[in-house]
Amino acid sequence: MQKKFIVIAGPCVIENETITLQMAEELKKISSELNIDFYFKASFDKANRTSIDSFRGPGIEQGLKILQKVKDKYQLRIVTDIHEPYQAKQAAEVCDIIQIPAFLCRQTDLLVAAARTGKTINVKKAQFLAPWDMRNVIHKIEESGNKNIMLCERGTSFGYNTLVVDMTSIVEMKKTGYPVIFDGTHSVQKPGGNGTSTSGNREYVPYLSRAAVAAGADGLFLETHINPSEALSDGPNMIPIGNVKKLIEECLKIKEIVK
Repeated sequence: MQKKFIVIAGPCVIENETITLQMAEELKKISSELNIDFYFKASFDKANRTSIDSFRGPGIEQGLKILQKVKDKYQLRIVTDIHEPYQAKQAAEVCDIIQIPAFLCRQTDLLVAAARTGKTINVKKAQFLAPWDMRNVIHKIEESGNKNIMLCERGTSFGYNTLVVDMTSIVEMKKTGYPVIFDGTHSVQKPGGNGTSTSGNREYVPYLSRAAVAAGADGLFLETHINPSEALSDGPNMIPIGNVKKLIEECLKIKEIVK
């Protein structure tokens, strides 16, 4: 039986309860109209912001309460990322998928703590890793008793403040036997490109996303916002909520052709 196309989408960070619930409502409508395996994503803390003055989020206590409201009100499954091992157990009480940030994907204690929750672990491939190096990451999770794993391609460092996407990375990671998700929005980042914040070019998101699905990606990760220009994190590479459905529909058509 053909598995459904996976879509993980939502705002980069929980800005406040009102915006988060508004975004969840819009994404619930979209996901209910499409034949996809959908998860709502938002971070309770962005611990790797460029500047110490950047907005990080409400923190784990308040953030998880808001995500629980999203789950209860809209019956959506939840994804959030963790940055420290102690957060894994608490996040697992609300979330269906625990995400490991790219910068932290080799942190053994973090991977082990996430794995031991029994939840699905979505690991973003670090900007500095080769795709075959993710086998070592997988081994750490498997040896911790968990084989519910997804891998996520999000671009590779290419000189200063620049990322490039090698589509063969998707092919290589799929050889592990685990689903591979393509992060269409972080892949267009320019890390630190604004000096005290990250810049990016959301114009390229549809092109890279469609190419990734053609290369065999099992799903998409998309950060979206009602008004990306006013988003408190990752605004330059987020796509407007009004563009999400069309992009997913295009990718579903491509997936049907290449499956």
